[in-house]
Amino acid sequence: MVHGVTIPTVISGLEQSVFALPGAQSPRSTAALSRRLQSERRIRARLMATDALVISVITATVMLGGLLPASALDLQRPALGLVAPVALSLVWLIMLAAFRSRESSILGAGAIEYRRVVHATALSFGLLAVPCLITDWPSLRLQLLVAMPAGLVAVLLGRWQWRRWLLSRWRAGELAPRTILAGDRDEIAHVLARLESLASAPYRVLGAAVADDDGGAPLLFRGEPVPILCARESLATTAERLGADAVILASKTDADADYPTLLSRELEGTCAELLLFSRLTEVAGPRISFRPVVGLPLLRVRIPTFDGGTHVLKRVTDIAVAGAALVAVAIAAVPIALAIKLDSPGPVLFRQQRVGRDGRTFDMLKFRTMRVDAEQQLAALMAQNDGSGPLFKMRNDPRVTRVGGFLRKHSLDELPQFWNALKGDMSVVGPRPPLPHEATTYDGDVMRRLYLKPGITGLWQISGRSDLTWEQSVQLDLRYVENWSVIEDLMIIIRTARVVLRPSGAY
Repeated sequence: MVHGVTIPTVISGLEQSVFALPGAQSPRSTAALSRRLQSERRIRARLMATDALVISVITATVMLGGLLPASALDLQRPALGLVAPVALSLVWLIMLAAFRSRESSILGAGAIEYRRVVHATALSFGLLAVPCLITDWPSLRLQLLVAMPAGLVAVLLGRWQWRRWLLSRWRAGELAPRTILAGDRDEIAHVLARLESLASAPYRVLGAAVADDDGGAPLLFRGEPVPILCARESLATTAERLGADAVILASKTDADADYPTLLSRELEGTCAELLLFSRLTEVAGPRISFRPVVGLPLLRVRIPTFDGGTHVLKRVTDIAVAGAALVAVAIAAVPIALAIKLDSPGPVLFRQQRVGRDGRTFDMLKFRTMRVDAEQQLAALMAQNDGSGPLFKMRNDPRVTRVGGFLRKHSLDELPQFWNALKGDMSVVGPRPPLPHEATTYDGDVMRRLYLKPGITGLWQISGRSDLTWEQSVQLDLRYVENWSVIEDLMIIIRTARVVLRPSGAY
C-alpha cells in the first residue's frame, strides 16, 4: 500500500481495459494511395526482374561461350569458373539496389536513372576487381572485361525500353499521378505551362486549389480548362475525395510559413507525395540536393562550373566519338561529294564563320547544300523569313539544291563538323553554333550560350530544330550549358540518331 492506495501485483488479461489516447493512431493509407503504391511496386519489380534476367543471361553466355581463349578460363579450378558469374550478378544487383536506381521518384526520369545505373556498375567493377587481382581469378577477369561492359549496355537498353513503355502509358492517361495544384493563380498557371511543354511530364491534373481566387483568366492545361477546387482548409479532404496521388504547392498560400509542413501532415495517408514548386526552372536535378541543418532545412543548388575534370572528360569523349565518326564520314563522303558535283557547280565543302566558346570565331565545315551565289540572294529573301529572332530560315528556300534538300533533311550536311570537333573548335554535343551577326545581338543571359563549345548536335536538334522559336532555342541551350553531363551527352547522341532517321523540323 502506497499512501493508502493498493497496487495490485498481478493483473490478468481479462481484467485489463483497452485505453486509446486520442490522436495517437497513425494515419492509414486510403484505397487510392494503396493502389498507387502497389502500381509503383509492380513497376519496380519489373525493372528488377529485367535487370536480373539481362545480367544472368550475359554472365552465363560469357561463361559458356568461351569468348576468350580456353587458357583464360579456370580449367584447373572449375568451381571458380561457376562462382564468378554468380558473384558478379549478385554484387551488381545489390549495387543497383543500393544506388536506388529503381526509386519511384526517378521512374521515367531518363538521365538520372541511367546515371545511377552507370555509377552502380562502376562501383561493382571496383569491388570485384580487388579479389580478381589478389587471387588471380581468370574467370572473374573475363566477366569483368567482357560481361560487365556488354551487360551495362544491355541493362541500359532494358531501362530505356521500360521508360518508353512508361511514357506511352503516361501519354495515354494511365499510371500518371493524379495531381492537384495549390497556390496563387499566376504560379499555378506557370506550373501548368511548364508541364504542358514537357512531353514526359508524368502528371494528370485533377484541378487547382487557387488561393484568394478572384475569378481571373481560366486556367488551361493542354487546351482543357482546369477545375477550380477547394480552399486551403479542405485541400486534404478534397485530395482524399478525388483520389489524388500528389499535390503540387505552387506557392505559399498564406502568411503561415509553416503551412507546407502542416499540409504534408494533413495529407498523410491520402497522397503519395507533396511537391514544392521552385522558380529555379533551368536548374537540373543533379545540381539540386537537400542539405539538412538542425532546425534549418536548406535546398542546395550547386553553382555550374565551366572547367575542371568533367570538361576534360568531355574533351576526351569528343576526340573518341569524332575520331570514330570520321572513319564512317570518309566512306560516305565519296558518294555525297559526287552527288553534290553532279547536281550543281561549285565546291563540295562549304566553309562558314561561326562563333565558338568565349566568343572566338572559327571556320565551320559543311557539305554544300545551296547554290554558290546563296549569300548574294539573302537580302532579297529576308521578307520571307520563317525564322524567329536573329535566325533566318525558309521552309522552301529557293537557294537549296535538290541534293542539298536531302542532305539537310537527314542532317548529312553536318558530317564534316566532326573534323571541327576533333580539332577542338566544336564539341559533339553543345549549344547551336551561331553566326557572328547573331552573336552580336546577344545580351544578358543569352551570352551564356558561348560559355561552352558549340555542338554538332544538342537539345535544340532533338527538340524540333527549325520548328523551335528563338526563345525556345535559347532556353534549351541555356539549360544544357548549366546542367550538362556525360550521361546526358550520350543520351542526346542516341536520340540524334533517331532524329536523323525520322527527321522533323530540318529545312
